[in-house]
Amino acid sequence: MRKLVNKIVLGVIVVSGIGALSLGCKGSQATVNNIKVVPFSDPNNTGNWVLNTAVSDEFDAETIDEDRWYIVGKFEDGKPFYKHPDKPNKKVWKGRAPSQFSGRNYRLVDGKLILETRWEPNFPFSDEIRKPVFGEAMPYENITTACFIGRKEFKYGYIEIKSKAADAPVSSAFWAMGEQLEIDFFELYGGTGNEKKSHLDSELWWSIRDWSKPVTGKPTYTERKDLGFRVADDFHVYGIEWNEDGMKYFVDGKLFSEVTAEQVTAWAKENRKNLNLPEDYNGYVADRPISLWLDQETFPWHDVPKSKEELMAKSPDEKKEAGVVDYEIEYVRVWQKK
Repeated sequence: MRKLVNKIVLGVIVVSGIGALSLGCKGSQATVNNIKVVPFSDPNNTGNWVLNTAVSDEFDAETIDEDRWYIVGKFEDGKPFYKHPDKPNKKVWKGRAPSQFSGRNYRLVDGKLILETRWEPNFPFSDEIRKPVFGEAMPYENITTACFIGRKEFKYGYIEIKSKAADAPVSSAFWAMGEQLEIDFFELYGGTGNEKKSHLDSELWWSIRDWSKPVTGKPTYTERKDLGFRVADDFHVYGIEWNEDGMKYFVDGKLFSEVTAEQVTAWAKENRKNLNLPEDYNGYVADRPISLWLDQETFPWHDVPKSKEELMAKSPDEKKEAGVVDYEIEYVRVWQKK
């Protein structure tokens, strides 16, 4: 195991560089090598949170725990292979064109998971072109990205990630899927080259989406708010407290936004009038187990790199020839009540 490193971040002790297998619980307090691991927004653990070690990860091992994560697009016989190990009969999403998920686009460095977006024109792209739910139909070409899907589900708790978005016109996302449910904790667009979209560099976009009819993937609640910092400049801690009554969103330990289940339903009825929702429609569909996703995507409606130079425009000079930009994740942690 790598050397334990304690960091003082924003005045609160957090633990990084710790092997996932050493995570444990002592009474109601989660510990790592006898050091407290608690939600960043609750340093005294007044909520009596217990770390769920099955879905949390410190990314400090030598290899990814593939019992914990499904790496999308791993290679077999020289081509990316898309079959979920737990759902072999379900179609696996290859990514949002023009980018495509590649199982090669990650690395583990100094206790961090690095997801890579690459300018890779010679990649064996799929020739599939289909109309996506959002955006226009485009071919897969030039750009490869990474996707990790959690293989274990959980319901309710406090979800936290410490990460730094890629400084490029691609998304750095942390989200989740459940039965006809999607929760986008964030889709950060860290480094757009479009001057008209420069606000995206500091915008938090999060959503609850209902995938049942007639909503079929549209948000039943969404927010776009200015964080007050560029998401690609440094690491930040994003935390979500989720229960049957609603969600609270924390950024760097401070309450940033909150919404009740009733407010979600009211938002859905106001903003989805054209869908003729039934009178008793419940927009708070975030009431079932989820699995976590970490990935990168291209959003054609924002800004798509059309060359390696556009992808690398904000990279340091010594990296501009690499054709690789990074989304860095120090940890993912999930706490639940006893």
